[in-house]
Amino acid sequence: MLVSAILGRMENGAYDKTLERLYGAAAVPARRARWARVIKEFASLYGEKDAVLFSVPGRTELSGNHTDHNNGTVLAASVDLDIIAVAAKQNGSVVKMKSEGYREDTVDLSASDKNSVRCGSSGAIIAGVADWFKKHGYECGGFCACTASDVISGSGLSSSAAFEVMCGRIFSQFYNGGRVSMMELAMAGKYAENEFFGKPCGLMDQAACANGGCLWLDFADPDSPKYEKIGLDLEKQGFVLCIVNTGGNHADLTSDYAAVPAEMRAVAEKLGASSLRFCDEKAFYENIPRLRAECGDRAVLRALHFFNENKRVSEQREALGSGDFSRYLELVTESGDSSFKYLQNVYSPHAPEEQGISLALALSESAGAAACRVHGGGFAGTIQAYVPAEKAAAYKKTLESVFGEKCCYVCRVRGCGASVVTENGAE
Repeated sequence: MLVSAILGRMENGAYDKTLERLYGAAAVPARRARWARVIKEFASLYGEKDAVLFSVPGRTELSGNHTDHNNGTVLAASVDLDIIAVAAKQNGSVVKMKSEGYREDTVDLSASDKNSVRCGSSGAIIAGVADWFKKHGYECGGFCACTASDVISGSGLSSSAAFEVMCGRIFSQFYNGGRVSMMELAMAGKYAENEFFGKPCGLMDQAACANGGCLWLDFADPDSPKYEKIGLDLEKQGFVLCIVNTGGNHADLTSDYAAVPAEMRAVAEKLGASSLRFCDEKAFYENIPRLRAECGDRAVLRALHFFNENKRVSEQREALGSGDFSRYLELVTESGDSSFKYLQNVYSPHAPEEQGISLALALSESAGAAACRVHGGGFAGTIQAYVPAEKAAAYKKTLESVFGEKCCYVCRVRGCGASVVTENGAE
């Protein structure tokens, strides 16, 4: 459909039912205006073309804090904050992507490899995803696109993973008939981030963004993880999910992040395994005196967190499957307590006077949250809170009075992942 026709139909409400499914009824007017803005931007930059609309959600980790890097299990879910794109296929091998607020990226896929793109750039991601497609027997080629994202960078909701999956979804639609599976899109994104962008991430973020909904993931084999979609309807339970960005400087936390997997693996190696997932838990307890001496108390505590958190993910999966939401929330609290006491990733030991996450958790408990926990890597950044819908406005006001306006994102769990957006739905 020509971009002018898409714009007219968007502004006239033809896409409203789809927008409601993606974002909720109350958000439709604002989301319609956002889509119209990006469609107009596309038309002004690239002219009247046959265009397609795409949407990829951000993700939130529900449970499994720092378990994936030791071959553990995770619960994650997509949320209704997303990256959207208006894109058109064009002849040749040149990709042009203009992201709102940034300069246009131009990448010639016929002449790009990891040495010809700038590490850490959007262009590196585009080239990396294309390289994965080529190496796995898929086609890729030129397109132009305008994008906008409210998956805020630094919010812990995986803005980079959403962008990676978006690139793959466009290549899949335009050059492969949409047949590239969601997990393959995730793998393409991970490859691009590891090999071209220069960040040693795992697969959880991309998998959750690509597949959508609430997802159980088992990383026993990280190159081919098991996964299962699980029903989680927070609206039906009368809750909203709040992600609170407490701020803090992540730049000086590299050593803190790196120490978590390193210490877990150090314990595993002393027990004769490559990771904690493959250790005998009974042997771990029997060897704690030796492990304390050889690895240190914190490493032992972090291993203890892993064993309990990995089991907790299974319990939460079962609780959601049986409809026992109260038990699920109890386990959310247990997960948060374990991260605080054993994993110890709620503040940096190098800056104990800065404890935004600790303070946000304390305020959440007094401001009406039924359960809360550190979200993602920790040390600085975000928390996650389950708040009864009728208390959400007051909760948001309380947290924003301390951490700043717009620090609290009130999210819905979104059922669909990387999608082509049509008037009849997101496919």
